[in-house]
Amino acid sequence: MVSAPAVQLGQVHRYSKKLVAFEHSTSSGQPSKHILLWIGGLGDGLHTVSYPARLAQQLPSNWSLAQVIIRSSYSGWGSGSLERDAKDLAQCVNYFRKNKPDGGKIVCMGHSTGCQDLMEYLTGKGCAERPVIDGAILQAPVSDREALKEDMEAESINIILSTSRDWIDAGRGNDVLPGSVDDKYFGKASTITAYRWHSILSPGGDDDYFSSDLSDEKLQATFGIIKRESPLLILYSGADENAPPGVDLKALTQKWMGFVTRGGGFADAEFGGVLSDASHNLDTDDDYVLEDLCKRVGGFLSKVETGFSESNAHM
Repeated sequence: MVSAPAVQLGQVHRYSKKLVAFEHSTSSGQPSKHILLWIGGLGDGLHTVSYPARLAQQLPSNWSLAQVIIRSSYSGWGSGSLERDAKDLAQCVNYFRKNKPDGGKIVCMGHSTGCQDLMEYLTGKGCAERPVIDGAILQAPVSDREALKEDMEAESINIILSTSRDWIDAGRGNDVLPGSVDDKYFGKASTITAYRWHSILSPGGDDDYFSSDLSDEKLQATFGIIKRESPLLILYSGADENAPPGVDLKALTQKWMGFVTRGGGFADAEFGGVLSDASHNLDTDDDYVLEDLCKRVGGFLSKVETGFSESNAHM
């Protein structure tokens, strides 16, 4: 089982007035030149997932890992959007650009819905104005729509979608749906707006980057426009409990990588692909799964630092 020490050493960076990032101390104890920014998924916050703390101690020299808190962290996602998340992340990237040595690299690593945040950052509205990142890692890039379809009754999905559409049409997209509609799935403390429900559950919604049934046109408009200056590493968990049943995960991952390459971007074929035996967040996995993750991430970061060769690209 992957676990991390209860006490973590590092620095807290206030990258905006009310948002912080926790930078883990390096294994050497020395300041790093390059940084990996980790963004969690729905409900995640500081140290809610164990593997980042372990990964932080196995990065290549000159690299450190910082866990980023955005407005959507913890329960904030219910009233948020990917667009807002991308704005928060842009502030964080700008902060570290100013506070790391000249020539320092910045790579972002999304976990779960943090992967949707990265896709929005790289390809969504306003992406050309956001600060460039030197690489992006998608770890457990599952479709929330397909995952919830397995957990929710079809009738409930239809009710939530119908209600959220009506509220959005009435100008109430930012209002929270009543508990009678959604308490069953995220608990009585959940506050999820009509907009966010629609974004997550609706085919083609703003959150819908990774569903296995997306059209080639949709994939071309997302994966197909990722620029070469931001190389991509995709790590799909081979035993992800949230993955859609019956889908060939290797083929799906290669399909995404193919759109990146044909669009002129760079998708790392050497270290990218399916992470064998890995669960969604690795918390219940054996250490060899974590070691595989660390090896792949470390290999990718080393290439970000030194440069990629065409032989490592997905063709």
